[in-house]
Amino acid sequence: MPAGSSAKRERQYEHIKESQEERGSSTKRAKEIAARTVNKERARSGESKTASRTSVKDKKSAYERGGERSHRGAKGPTKDQLYEEAKKKNIDGRSSMNKDELRKAVGR
Repeated sequence: MPAGSSAKRERQYEHIKESQEERGSSTKRAKEIAARTVNKERARSGESKTASRTSVKDKKSAYERGGERSHRGAKGPTKDQLYEEAKKKNIDGRSSMNKDELRKAVGR
């Protein structure tokens, strides 16, 4: 954590780091995710001196977004992510769909 961080941000960092480690992330990766998340929240709330445009202008916090933008590369979201989205939308036949069919069904 950067020097001068509030006790709240320190607790938030520890909580995120521990959660990531419980999910199976390596300690190094858990620290990176926690630091990025906390730094973005600091930027959004005006606690940091510098911030990227997406950090400040973003409508949802990282927590609210919940990985929504992950895997936006050439292949897009994973089949599991598409399946979970289809499950939330209660799409019939989702268990037998392949990735392309799931993508079409959820409207991506």
